[in-house]
Amino acid sequence: GGGGGGSGARRRMKRFRASKFRLAEARPARKEAWIRGIRGSSPAASGNHIKTSRRWIVFNTDSAGVLGMVPLECQDGDKRPVSELRCHSGVVADFDFSPFDDQLLATCSAEEVVKVWRLLDSGPDVSSSPKVALGPEGSQVGMVLFHPTADGILASGAQKAVKVWDVEHQQPLTGMSGAGAGERPCRKCVRV
Repeated sequence: GGGGGGSGARRRMKRFRASKFRLAEARPARKEAWIRGIRGSSPAASGNHIKTSRRWIVFNTDSAGVLGMVPLECQDGDKRPVSELRCHSGVVADFDFSPFDDQLLATCSAEEVVKVWRLLDSGPDVSSSPKVALGPEGSQVGMVLFHPTADGILASGAQKAVKVWDVEHQQPLTGMSGAGAGERPCRKCVRV
């Protein structure tokens, strides 16, 4: 029998349609939309070099301890101002925006302290006092990351140790560490 086999094959083929984006191509932004006058990051920076929130673009600069900031929205159609956030005395190792608050930025460096900033205004220099300072960590902090689904929870990594912080209460929730060679990092979990 040949009647029923053809319709089953047609039904199966309908599931696999060609994408409507198969011929799409990227187009560069108009030159008027470019952000100019940005000096790139230091090669000593090891973590993120650029991050965005729905309000800001933040990037490592060639000055130690300084992040550049550009608002995503342009106020009067003019060029976007590049602001500086002087956040650490040494190179900023990593930074991350809170997924719940577009203006909350965590930074870390060799200073052994994690700083959390509230970015409010744009101008030549942004506030140089953090909203919260977490630590000391006991060694150079090389990584910060906000939790994607839990508001106010921040992880920081220093050497072979990880701390999970409650930013609002400014205290660690847990600490994890890995001992020596051959052990997996973060093997032990210790309630702090």
